[in-house]
Amino acid sequence: MQTISATGTLPQTVEPRNPGTALDLDWVMRATANRSAIERRAATLPARRSVKKDHQAAWLARAVSCIDLTTLAGDDTVGRVRRLCAKAKQPVRADLLEAIGLPDLTVGAVCVYHDMIAPAVEALDGSGIPVAAVSTGFPAGLSPFHLRVQEIKESVAAGAAEIDIVISRRHVLTGNWQALYDEMRTFRDACGDAHVKAILATGELGTLSNVAKASLICMMAGADFIKTSTGKESVNATLPVSLVMIRAIRDFYDATGYRVGYKPAGGISKAKDAITYLALIKEELGDRWLRPDLFRFGASSLLGDIERQIEHHVTGAYSASWRHAMA
Repeated sequence: MQTISATGTLPQTVEPRNPGTALDLDWVMRATANRSAIERRAATLPARRSVKKDHQAAWLARAVSCIDLTTLAGDDTVGRVRRLCAKAKQPVRADLLEAIGLPDLTVGAVCVYHDMIAPAVEALDGSGIPVAAVSTGFPAGLSPFHLRVQEIKESVAAGAAEIDIVISRRHVLTGNWQALYDEMRTFRDACGDAHVKAILATGELGTLSNVAKASLICMMAGADFIKTSTGKESVNATLPVSLVMIRAIRDFYDATGYRVGYKPAGGISKAKDAITYLALIKEELGDRWLRPDLFRFGASSLLGDIERQIEHHVTGAYSASWRHAMA
């Protein structure tokens, strides 16, 4: 089986970091989305892209290396976070990883609320796995603006190497593009050296054209990643939305030379879905984006199904899902 690098390094340590650009409203207003064509393109992927045997195991291992293993529940405890971090360092049973030739495979990051940053940083010390924190009044993003900015600064000071911010959806829905740009730029500046992912909450933006415009503006304002969802909306990551955002990333790279990462989040729980998203990235952006510094899944239950599929590949038998608990 082909060996896969599972390095969970941050984008700014591998690629020149996206510094952002001036707001180009002409470019933003030219951004449109043909829904019927996008949906036709997205519909071809699950039916057309199928990999088997060693190739499937390799793709699934790559998916593991790109997971932001996440717990964002009101009843999170220090013990739960520590167990989740242990799972992040050993995401698949050791004998299975040995069998596929990837004994050092880890996930891309662990994502928690601010109060859980310290125990996560402690539990991951020496592993090379970064801690990501959701911020800016997650998930609604409606707390006072100065508190959202301060929350970012406090999470960075607590040890978070990645910050997942939420944009104000009202700026998109009312077409206040300058306000969205200014907000994102302020968040980016508050993050300092921390890697910033801009959550668009695409299920609440109304149209695919709005998704395209918001994607461009967040990249113009310096986002390291753009992300579909908080996972708390009624509609989260979908293939049509992903296609729009990925093509915005491609256009931004063509225009500026800076690579911006992509993170679909919410509703991706099956191994076969993970492979579909990876195939979409490969076809639209190329192999360079198939690494954890430029692609992440926002997921937790996804890892359990991937582990079951890898066990089936190695042993020929499926195990019960309860044997692959996350924490």
